[in-house]
Amino acid sequence: MLFGDDRITCLPMKRELFIHFAFWFSFFVFITLLKHYFSFSYWPFWLGGIVGTLLPDLDHFIYFYFVKPQELTSQRVGYLVGKKEVVRGVELLYETRNERKELIFHSLFFQIIFFILTFWMLSSSGSFFGRGLVLAFALHLSIDQATDLTELKSFDNWLKNSPVNLSFRNAKIYCLATVLLLCIFGFLL
Repeated sequence: MLFGDDRITCLPMKRELFIHFAFWFSFFVFITLLKHYFSFSYWPFWLGGIVGTLLPDLDHFIYFYFVKPQELTSQRVGYLVGKKEVVRGVELLYETRNERKELIFHSLFFQIIFFILTFWMLSSSGSFFGRGLVLAFALHLSIDQATDLTELKSFDNWLKNSPVNLSFRNAKIYCLATVLLLCIFGFLL
């Protein structure tokens, strides 16, 4: 991470942002082509997608400010933010994201509820901003699950405080099902 004396680069943050925005962009281009959203009047859909891609990461800020402010990483981030080194604080959150086990948005229970709300939003709302937001938010969560399964070889962070216990194979099936559900939701627009 350190190059020279002072230059700090956060590859995990850049990599994660690239992955999320690449998948978001690809998915939204697919929907645009599929649904013929070529008019400029569909810009709120794209704006909602950008907001929805960034929103799930607020979970980490909620964790270090409200859920577990006494943890070492939370204190380190708070110290950096207090010194007005916000970028370094955000980088630290990305570097240590796998340490946080009790995230609110990044849980199986929240995701199931959110998919129900996503269906409701897509089927009953005319707001393209809202539709883009919920689709991108759900996509972000699915990408985070796939990342945990491929990098950590575990789904445990998503099952914390849950009575459900999934084997690795069933967790992979669940992740594939969420991606399939997102594709179906894309057709609903």
